[in-house]
Amino acid sequence: MPHREGCVSEAKPPPTLGENLIVFDADCIICSRFARFMATHDRKAGFRFVSARSDTGRLLYEQHGLDPDLLETNIVILDGRSYTKMASFAAAMKSAGGPWALLSVVDFLPKTISNWLYDRIARNRYAFGKRSCPLPSRELKDRLID
Repeated sequence: MPHREGCVSEAKPPPTLGENLIVFDADCIICSRFARFMATHDRKAGFRFVSARSDTGRLLYEQHGLDPDLLETNIVILDGRSYTKMASFAAAMKSAGGPWALLSVVDFLPKTISNWLYDRIARNRYAFGKRSCPLPSRELKDRLID
């Protein structure tokens, strides 16, 4: 079943990758900081991480009906359900728990608004910082698959 923008899909990653996964653009400073943040604050979901530019990341993009050359969204796979765009951020923040769960309020915005906002940030993400990010934190490196 192809994935629709900002919607939930039942597509699952290859079984060897586990259930809870974040696929992110490792060349984007915003995406990399998001992955570092989740590696540090994720106490419940046990997320593992995949660079969207890796072979595994490209495969996951294709499995979710996304173009692996555009890297237009992170993919958050939580308990066998996949989330993209602002829904991926909301799912990750909710799973982080504590005060971070309050940020999942963006999931209550109409999808047309939240996806528009996400797309504006995604299209301009390289303008916010350098394209080459420093080495991943120890927490992220320990959970990085590919």
